[in-house]
This record gives sequence, C-alpha cells and structure tokens, in this order.
Amino acid sequence: MIPLIPDYVVIWEWLAFAIRWLHVITAIAWIGSSFYFVALDLGLVKAPGLPAGAHGEEWQVHGGGFYHIQKYLVAPERMPEHLTWFKWESYMTWISGAALLMVTYWAGAHLFLIDPAKMELATWQAILISGGSLAIGWLIYDTLCKSKLGETPTVLMLLLFVALVVMGWAYNQVFTGRAALLHLGAFTATIMTANVFLVIMPNQRIVVADLKAGRPADPKYGKIAKLRSTHNNYLTLPVVFLMLSNHYPLAFASEYNWLIAALIFLMGVTIRHFFNTMHARKGDLWWTWAVTVILFIGVMWLSSIGLNQDTLEEAETRAMTPAEQRFADAAGFDEVSDIIMGRCAMCHAREPGYEGIHHAPKGVMLETPQDVARAAREIYVQAGLTNAMPPANVSFMEPEERARVIRWFRAAGGASLAGM
Repeated sequence: MIPLIPDYVVIWEWLAFAIRWLHVITAIAWIGSSFYFVALDLGLVKAPGLPAGAHGEEWQVHGGGFYHIQKYLVAPERMPEHLTWFKWESYMTWISGAALLMVTYWAGAHLFLIDPAKMELATWQAILISGGSLAIGWLIYDTLCKSKLGETPTVLMLLLFVALVVMGWAYNQVFTGRAALLHLGAFTATIMTANVFLVIMPNQRIVVADLKAGRPADPKYGKIAKLRSTHNNYLTLPVVFLMLSNHYPLAFASEYNWLIAALIFLMGVTIRHFFNTMHARKGDLWWTWAVTVILFIGVMWLSSIGLNQDTLEEAETRAMTPAEQRFADAAGFDEVSDIIMGRCAMCHAREPGYEGIHHAPKGVMLETPQDVARAAREIYVQAGLTNAMPPANVSFMEPEERARVIRWFRAAGGASLAGM
C-alpha cells in the first residue's frame, strides 16, 4: 500500500535538497555580483568632464543596450532617489548554508560530523563546537581588522591565511575529514557574510545618513569597507572549493586535507590576482597560472599520499554507537548486511576491487556490519527507496533485496520522527 504521506526520511531528504538548491542559487547571485563589482571598480577610467566627486567611469554594453557607470569615491553631492543595495545575496547564502549545515551535519552527526577515532563526542558537544567555532572565528578576525594591522593590509592578509590554516588543522583533529573541510568553508563564509552585515552595510548607511543630513561624508568608512571587500574577493574561490569537497574523498579523506585547503587558499589568491590585474588594465600576469598549476599538482600529490581511513580489522572490532546498535538489533539486519556487503562492498571498500574505482565513493565504507549500521539512512535512501545505488545496478541488486532494506530500516524506526 502506498502511504498517503511520505515517511520522515523522504521529507527530510527533500528538505535538504530544497535548501541546497536555494544555497546554490543565492551563492551564484552573491559571487556574480561580487566579481562584477570588483571588475567594475578596477576598470574605472578617469575621464574629463566627470561630475564633482566622481572617481571614474566606465561604459558597458549588454543585452542590446549601453550602460554609463560612474563611481563616487565617498558619495555624490545629492542622494539619488533610487538606490539599490546589494546585501540579500550574501545574507541568504549564509542563512541557507547554515540551514544546510544543520540538516546535513548536525542531524547526521553520527555519520558525517563525529569521528570516534579522533575524538569521542556527544552529538550536542559536536554541534556546540561546530557553531561556536564559526562565531569565535569572526570575533578574532574582526579584532585583527580593527587593530593597527588594518593599516598594513598585506600583513593582515598573511595573518588571515595562517589563521585559516590553523583552523583547518584544528577541525581535522575533531571532526571527520568531510566535516573538517566543510566547516573550514563555513568558517570562511561566515567571515565574508559578517563583513557585509556588520561592517560594509553599516558603514554605507552612515555615509547615506550623513549625505541626507547635509553633512560631509567621512572617507574612512569607505576605506574600511574596501578592506573587507578585498578579503571577500580573495576568499570566494576557496570557499566554493571547500563546499564542493564533500563529494571528493581525495580532498577530504586525506590526513593532509588541511594542507590541501591551505594550497587551495593560495590558488584563490593567484587566480584572483590575475583577473584583478587584468580588469585594472595593468597587464596579463600569465605567471600566476603557472603558480596555480604547481599548487594544484601539490594538492594532487598530498591527496595521494595521505588517505586517512581505518583498517578493515579496526572496522570489524569497532564498538557501535547506540544509534548504530539500534539498526544492528532490528529484524532483518543480518540479511541486509549480507546483501549490502555482497552488492556494494566491491566499490565501497578500503581497497576497492571494482575496476576503475580507486577510492570508496564519498568515503563511505560498506565492508562490515558496523559499516552498514553506520550508513543505515544512506543505504535506505540510495539502495532501498531509490535505485541510485549500485550505479546502473551493475551488481544486479534484486527488487526483493531492496524491499528487505526498506523493511529493516523501518523496523528499526528509522523512517519515523522518533527513530531519527
């Protein structure tokens, strides 16, 4: 009988999909507007006949029309009636990202967030570290920017790089490799959005208020906002990489994933430096691409020498968590465990035996009963409710076997709100 209302896992999966969809859309909007305005700002030309206070202008063509853009370094003499603010792209990217973090990593802490081999944590402890580190990171960064270091942008940027590397290392000592890189991305994205919400926008509002009141605008507010905007510009590409990294075990499953992240941050600098220089009409610095390639080779090398995973013997003797034990004790577990290990373990193994597969997809292992119990929800969705796994059903998983997966998972209470 087909249920009138989808079970809890189905609803939860679609919720996660919807939030991820929103996150991608808003991120595209934010990154697009950010890159556009950086390129616009760098390409401004000082031309004769500019209005008083104008810093430069640029003519652009798009969509069959011509656009004449002028920038005022501080503010125009008169406040225009129509003023467009660019802020919600940033805010909604962070809000949707935070929601996705909660839905995926906090709700699935036993699988995606907590690594007992690194640190024995209760779910609430892992969530506290997860959320708390984002807030503390912003406070430290903001304090550095407001110190005298703000007057030496290059030194400040180097300190920010060191702080990000240290945070990457620290996250990897606590969380799974997958969660470590994701949290480093969230840590960086929090800094970027807080820059917009707590510094750039308030400073712009001060300038607007002064202009409306007939007071001269203080240029220091624009200078402060410019520093934070520059940081955001150089951090954008690494954040995108870190958000995508959870799909690639070679990035997150390496014991050197924090060093991989460090090289990616440097790649973000070299790539943006090329485009920033080009947009400023100061030449094409092709050497930056050579440096980028060398850094990427370093990334590939680190990933090949540092895969971090437990051995088969360790997996077989690992004690199950209470959540895992519930699935192991449910009716049908032994049958399902044999099915999954028989149909899926040729790829999802510490040493995959399927031709062309060198690392377990997404780092998910399915070689032992402990592995199966830990990945219960993913097995239910990927190989029970849907035919997503095995891909193209290469191991010929039978419909009755998928039905057994569903019955076992539901017998454990996993498809109900109480069971999750």
